[in-house]
Amino acid sequence: MESGPRRTTVVTRGIAMDPQQLSRPTWSRQIEFTLAGIGCAVGLGNVWRFPYLCYRSGGGAFLVPYLLMLMVLGIPLLYMELTVGQYTRRGPVHALAIVCPLLKGVGLASVAISFIMCTYYNIVITWALYYLFSSFQAPLPWENCNNTWNTPNCTNHATNSSYSSTASQEFFRYKMLEQTSGVDETGGIRWELFLILILAWVLIYLCIFKGVKSTGKVVYFTALFPYVILIALLINNAQLPGAIDGIKFFIVPEWGKLLSVEVWVNAAAQIFNSIGIGFGSLLAMSSYNAFNNNILKDTLTIAIINSLTSILAGFVIFSAFGYMSYLQGIPVEHLAVDGPGLVFVVYPQAFANMPVAQLWAVMFFFMLLCLGLDSEFAMVEVMVTSLMDEFYHSLIHIFKRKELFVLAVCCAACLLGIPCVMQVGIYVFQLMDHYTAIVSIMFLAFFEVLAICWLYGVNRLSNNIKEMNGHRANVYFMVCWLIIAPVLITVILIFAIIQFQPARYEDYVFPAWAQGVGWAIAMASIIWIPLGAVHTLWVLPGSLLQKLKLSITPYALNEKQKMPYYERGGIYGNPSISIISSGASIIIKPPAETNF
Repeated sequence: MESGPRRTTVVTRGIAMDPQQLSRPTWSRQIEFTLAGIGCAVGLGNVWRFPYLCYRSGGGAFLVPYLLMLMVLGIPLLYMELTVGQYTRRGPVHALAIVCPLLKGVGLASVAISFIMCTYYNIVITWALYYLFSSFQAPLPWENCNNTWNTPNCTNHATNSSYSSTASQEFFRYKMLEQTSGVDETGGIRWELFLILILAWVLIYLCIFKGVKSTGKVVYFTALFPYVILIALLINNAQLPGAIDGIKFFIVPEWGKLLSVEVWVNAAAQIFNSIGIGFGSLLAMSSYNAFNNNILKDTLTIAIINSLTSILAGFVIFSAFGYMSYLQGIPVEHLAVDGPGLVFVVYPQAFANMPVAQLWAVMFFFMLLCLGLDSEFAMVEVMVTSLMDEFYHSLIHIFKRKELFVLAVCCAACLLGIPCVMQVGIYVFQLMDHYTAIVSIMFLAFFEVLAICWLYGVNRLSNNIKEMNGHRANVYFMVCWLIIAPVLITVILIFAIIQFQPARYEDYVFPAWAQGVGWAIAMASIIWIPLGAVHTLWVLPGSLLQKLKLSITPYALNEKQKMPYYERGGIYGNPSISIISSGASIIIKPPAETNF
């Protein structure tokens, strides 16, 4: 035998592979994946977007389509994504290339959209940290108008007048953001926000640098602690005068609103965005599961807790609305409420009038930090997982350790987030959010459902579940996958196109050149879908008809080389596999009839 380092080769289906390439960590305990999934799905959108859509859609009337969409859209599609991730044991890029080579670009697009989102989503965490640090002051800096940043139009009490603004609004605009008049006026860097942005990325890095081993430990706290604060806030808010009026608005439907198609579309879109279908985060995290993990249990746990969290946050927020309506002497439905302003303007304003204001403010913004961290490191993990799956040897050769590669990804995302901490930052943030979270994700979702539900097929998907868990998916899920989900996604996409509104921030409409930049941001993720299809057809052999047939055949790109049978539980689950060890090599021979 030759001298030198011992070399081990794994041969599967006659293809030699390096075991280091095939090794993949798993969660230390399965509860860690469940908590990470909850943390990924439950985010800032549960606290601001859900209550805002409820408010705009007539309160309780929104809950009816929301819960219906959870049953026919949210749970089945989450089950679908977790199945694909766990079965293929790959991130979104390779997973989609395996199940439907023609639409492998959907996996690339999900990685692109997650990376774009993580660059600006961390800005919200930065704002939460800024408010958290500011909450230790007495009185709270947004409590009155006696500050250097306040304008003559500032008022201590909320008003619907367009000529005046509240102390809370002016703190957000003129103290924290120092925002300019528009996207044409860039201004300078807000150095306080820049330093806090670096701190936010340090926190993200510390959460994920060891992969699922570090993430799994962090989620015990970040996924559970927000519920402690939400319940404490609800108990406190429920005792405030007027709180019951806000709660009534939240739970008593205006049945006439159900006749509006927009309410139904918003409910479906909220389920979709809240759970995170199409972003690749949950698919990537499920790829670290044990092969025989019970996917349905995780699916139901994540989806139901996500929706219950939204409803709990609704009670918290609407009880505060009722209190504010009592203070201002106007009906709940006439309060000025908008997206991020709900969290960083309206709610802080309510704190200023509560007993022990500093305590509640600190608790609330710490909760926002926990919610944001979970969702943020899930998006970063998509990028890390996908690149490590594809370029493991090259990346290890360059960076030596995975931890250094994760650091490089975090540094790159931090640098790309700098425009959002400039004085023009709020406009950059709004532009990126509009064209990424609203435009890109709709196209991405449509093609993902097309690739998995129709081209890969519900029968194959159901067989995969049987191979892992011993039983096929029931009729309910198969009907949702085959008919209901594709139809609903198509309807949402059509309405998103028909009702498309150019990006705006409050009353400011972005100029044409900025809208063009927004479309370029959207195309940065969408473009990978047609490019992936063209590349697949180019590399496959045969005539055009043969290429098209192969392109919708699973494993046509020979992806089975990257997903060996033994890694999917083959050795442990199938005793007919033989292992031959010759000291210098290990040869794994699957049985002659292996159902890939």
